Amino acid sequence: MLDINQTLEKETTEEILPGGSDPYTFDWQEAWYPVHYLEDLDKSKPTPFTLLGKDIVIWWEQKSQSWQAFIDECPHRLAPLSEGRINEDGLLECPYHGWTFSGDGSCQHIPQQPQGGQAQTSKRACVASYPTTECQGMLFVYIGNSDNAVKTKIPVVEPLQDGSDDWVVMNTFRDVPYDALTLLENILDPSHVAYTHHQTVGNRKNAAPLELEVVKSDKHGFKGVWHQGIKPGQSEISTTFVAPSLMWHDINSEKARILTVVYATPIRKGECRLFARFPFKFASKLPSIFIKLRPRWYNHLGQNGVLEDDQIFLHYQERYLQAKGGSPNFAKAFYLPTKADSFVFELHQLRNNYNAEPFPGEAFSPAIPKEQLLERYYSHTTKCASCRKALKNIQKLKFWSGVIAGVSLASYPLLSLFLDIQSIPVLFLETVTPLAFGAAWLALNNLQKQFYEGRIIPPRNLPEKVGSK
Repeated sequence: MLDINQTLEKETTEEILPGGSDPYTFDWQEAWYPVHYLEDLDKSKPTPFTLLGKDIVIWWEQKSQSWQAFIDECPHRLAPLSEGRINEDGLLECPYHGWTFSGDGSCQHIPQQPQGGQAQTSKRACVASYPTTECQGMLFVYIGNSDNAVKTKIPVVEPLQDGSDDWVVMNTFRDVPYDALTLLENILDPSHVAYTHHQTVGNRKNAAPLELEVVKSDKHGFKGVWHQGIKPGQSEISTTFVAPSLMWHDINSEKARILTVVYATPIRKGECRLFARFPFKFASKLPSIFIKLRPRWYNHLGQNGVLEDDQIFLHYQERYLQAKGGSPNFAKAFYLPTKADSFVFELHQLRNNYNAEPFPGEAFSPAIPKEQLLERYYSHTTKCASCRKALKNIQKLKFWSGVIAGVSLASYPLLSLFLDIQSIPVLFLETVTPLAFGAAWLALNNLQKQFYEGRIIPPRNLPEKVGSK
């Protein structure tokens, strides 16, 4: 197993850009992709993931103190290794017959062979492994030619490389039911925020002409500038796209510098893992303190709601585009009369000029119902350490709130045998206790639902409050 950090310590190599050596084609295999925030990975068990249609298993090897990534197939009978465990010896153990593997993919033990057997030394007993590296709090995996991994540039958010401790970073992630390129097209379009995200992070009153200009573009991405900001008083706003899957908006003013960063890691056709990062750097320390006070899980509930503002129509939009000829025909399928769509246009141009298709020749699966599109539990909660823990605590509090409310109601006849139930203190206790804990149960129940599913009606479609227009 190649750990890029260990390799870089041993040798210095000339850095190459992702996408492969062919100047006319961008190969999605030849790039690093984030697969998890490090804080969400569990070192005690294997974690499954699918990257560019390949099922992989991620696990922590105690011996090398590093994350490993294997193809998720035991060479014996092709059972998924992610269903196994990390055994007492720190090896990855297959759930089917107990074959075990070390971090380099070599088989260490075959329980079924007689004493003295050497079948585990065969190359056929090895598991294919992929290079991994840790960077900016994320685990990256490279599934292309492993010889290129050590030389290929890792897609980092360059402003965060300045070494400053002043950055405060909020982050979230979610497996979303649309393509990586559909996600990037959406995020590269700032003009949609006022309408799509009205009453969440946008407001229709802020909609205005937006002139975007691409100032540099090649196979490996583009840089663009905004000639009108969304809000007055901003000194500079720019957008950077790093092919194939990273972009950020950079709002830089005297009072603060704010980034909106998105990685779109392709899972399979019509599905990707979105990593959203929101780095802030303020002139004053006070805003940073307030941001840090909010629990990560609480931020995720709100951020999931923002993602769901456009989750349904993006799922359908990409299928409509495919029916009209796909990205090669985007200029006819889309009507893009304003410069607000300049970055969208450039993304499709790069996609077509360099044959940059993550899943060439594949078609989208049939559209799925709205209720499934708004599912949160499997697309986020179970994979997020913060939200898993918060949900468990909320369920405990809800249980005990219900118990206390029920017991306080049931105890009323019993208390009448020993206490003067007409006295004000007793009446107050017997009235307030069940009401308070009953209300707590209802509030916790509503909060619990937010870990499982999103809102059917987006806030932009709710009736406007009087005087809010």
